[in-house]
Amino acid sequence: MNTNKPNNQNRPVRSAGKSGGRRNNSANGRPKAKAAPTIAPARTVSRGAAIRAQRRTHDDAQRVINQYLDVPEVVAEERPRRANVIDDNPRLKIIGLGGMDGGGSKNMMLVEYMNDAVIIDAGNDLSVDLPGINYGICDVSYVESIRHKLRGYVITHGHLDHIGGLPHIVPKLPAPIYGSNFTIGRVEEIFQNFGLPMPEGFELQTVIMNEDTHERLKLGAFFVELVRVTHSIPGSTIVVLDTPVGRIINTGDFRLDPNPLDHERTDVERLKQLGDEGVLVLLSESTTTERMGRTPSESTIEQSFIDIMDQAPGRIFIGLFSTNMNRVQMIVNAAVHHNKKVAMDGRSMVSTLEMAVRHGFMKIPKGTFVPIASVPNMKDTDVVVVATGSQGEPSSALQRMASGDHRHIKLKEQDTVVLSSTPIPESGNDSLIGHMVDGLVRKGVHVFEHRHHELDGIGPLHVSGHASRDEYADMINYTRPKFFIPIYGAYRSKQRHIDIAVEQGIPRKNCANVDNGEVIEFTPDTMHIGGKVPVGTVLVDQTGAIVSSVVIKDRLMLAEEGLVAVVLTIDKKSGNLMTSPDIISRGFIYMRDNEELMNAFRTELKRAVQQRYKRVDLDRFKQELKEHVTHFLFEYTQRSPIVIPVVNVIGGSKNGSNGQSQPKKQDSKRLPKPEPTPEEIAAEQQRRFEEMRAKLLGQDARTD
Repeated sequence: MNTNKPNNQNRPVRSAGKSGGRRNNSANGRPKAKAAPTIAPARTVSRGAAIRAQRRTHDDAQRVINQYLDVPEVVAEERPRRANVIDDNPRLKIIGLGGMDGGGSKNMMLVEYMNDAVIIDAGNDLSVDLPGINYGICDVSYVESIRHKLRGYVITHGHLDHIGGLPHIVPKLPAPIYGSNFTIGRVEEIFQNFGLPMPEGFELQTVIMNEDTHERLKLGAFFVELVRVTHSIPGSTIVVLDTPVGRIINTGDFRLDPNPLDHERTDVERLKQLGDEGVLVLLSESTTTERMGRTPSESTIEQSFIDIMDQAPGRIFIGLFSTNMNRVQMIVNAAVHHNKKVAMDGRSMVSTLEMAVRHGFMKIPKGTFVPIASVPNMKDTDVVVVATGSQGEPSSALQRMASGDHRHIKLKEQDTVVLSSTPIPESGNDSLIGHMVDGLVRKGVHVFEHRHHELDGIGPLHVSGHASRDEYADMINYTRPKFFIPIYGAYRSKQRHIDIAVEQGIPRKNCANVDNGEVIEFTPDTMHIGGKVPVGTVLVDQTGAIVSSVVIKDRLMLAEEGLVAVVLTIDKKSGNLMTSPDIISRGFIYMRDNEELMNAFRTELKRAVQQRYKRVDLDRFKQELKEHVTHFLFEYTQRSPIVIPVVNVIGGSKNGSNGQSQPKKQDSKRLPKPEPTPEEIAAEQQRRFEEMRAKLLGQDARTD
């Protein structure tokens, strides 16, 4: 993370002894009594260099955050405006607020025309790798500035990278949410399971649309229609938005499966009809444009599960994505065929299954499912467990089984684990999956992964939910758009998609590879990139609360360099330290192994108090102390931890009573209290000081 940190091998040697030991200073090998610290050489690093090193640490942390918080200072339009001029050629604007980079995550598209606007998808990004962060959502600052135009949210399908931002965004910018039956079920599910209360007065408004009847609904100046498409989740649709300028088609995530398990094929005839009627712009997802050929049908993996159930000697555990209900149905069918019961584990999967059954998307024979708690009491050959965790997520059900932390399941030899997935592109999950598989293999478990299925001599265990190059070409040929914008993918993948479009006859000048925030403006005959709007990522923790980027920056710096707090207790009257400085180190060095450095550090702190405390005001002294400590620590360790100076000033009143006020005059009717002796005053001061010091040192500096 800190690319500017010096190499340890190039650090100056400060002590001839080992860390934490005392140097032998005498000629005959006997240490001198009460020798002063010997590590302090003449200063070779200027204070400016130390401060610049700490600034570099700040900048490194900021660069990490900027990968997620890219909010440029830009304006929505760059065209000059003239007073008293009416724009008689209104433009249609399309803006990717998310999903135009990073493999397609927190997908969110804004379509704006004059006084109306519609949002297509509003997802989250689960791949954010920052301490304490669960996911990211789109920054909607621009939408807030045009909130009066917002007419609705139209959702392509129910994956979290397309709906996960809704519970955060919709309460702030309320409007009806439109989608297919299954998609709206998923939307209502995530609102019900959201960890934080909704604002007072907020009421979720959802509208179910029928993708099979070509139903069209009016949203301001727009008409919206959903078209059925195959993907890895039921109810996936293509969004068709008719605008006064022309027709927009957003494909959402798709593949063109000729034989899906639920028999709900892509409505190719309607897509061709829309192409015949005329399409202004096609917005097509671009996740896997570098994959040749066609994506295999879901039906090709059904036999693989049947074969595994025929041959597995013990219990069978299958890990897959929690929303892949078609795959769950396939496993249920195979289990019923083999007279096995099915147990399911994973909160998100169970919740989605309940919703799917409630809406009639799943056909489960009565008595098929059993509670996960009953699995240990069942015969090994009688049960199949379906669980979340195919991506190696640390808190998932399968990962807890692999680590031995599961409440009900203890894996044993002869168990079989099937990972019916592949690592999500751009997520970096390969290492998580590998670590989990290592844990499973150590337990003697048979592990089958799709990516090694040929090595294991079994059939395929997974098919992608996304198209391959031939299918991307088919979508372009079906719709025959005038302009083409690749969306929902990494920049390189979108560029490959443009190459496919050019091969299908779309002029390259009519294609554009744009970033998040870039405004694409259309007339019936032209396309223009017209400036930018603010975009970025809002970070969310495990509770669903928004986390400030300042907090994340501190966490990164703590993780990289650690923290040092110095507690000084100073007599206000004399300006001297009342006790040796207290030093608290967290994530910086282990103080017991660096006794020599700590002694020198305390000596420097004493010198700093003597030289500067009475010459400047308290705030200035704290700032100078912070810089002095930063300088000292960088000189001896070449590291720049966060420095927190705590200065506690004791005493200073005229009567020398540790800051206590003068005693009030005694009531003449009461007996006067005897004046305390100097010994009693000293004892009371010492008692109060020890209490205050214990309180200060008892605080955990990591929470400051």
